[in-house]
Amino acid sequence: MRLLLPMNSEDVQEAELVKIEDATTWAQLLIEDGELVEVNHAKKWEDFEIPSEYVVVANSGEYVWPFIEYNMLVLVAPFQRRIDDILEAYLFKELHELEY
Repeated sequence: MRLLLPMNSEDVQEAELVKIEDATTWAQLLIEDGELVEVNHAKKWEDFEIPSEYVVVANSGEYVWPFIEYNMLVLVAPFQRRIDDILEAYLFKELHELEY
């Protein structure tokens, strides 16, 4: 499973989820068997070789149609900002699926 996140830094420990338009980098998390296996970064979300199944956004008011057109499901992390917190919320199904 691959999650796509708009981030403000490539530092995995310090980076925080930001609004799509404020992203300085994109992180793609590879999750297998409930474990974080790999974190990759790219300047643009379209630059990843393998597409993500989900995109995680900071709030439900963001413009997400480009991701929907790529058949990604949109999850909202209303409180979680760091990668560890987002991963934990994903595993415990605490992220909200965007309703459109």
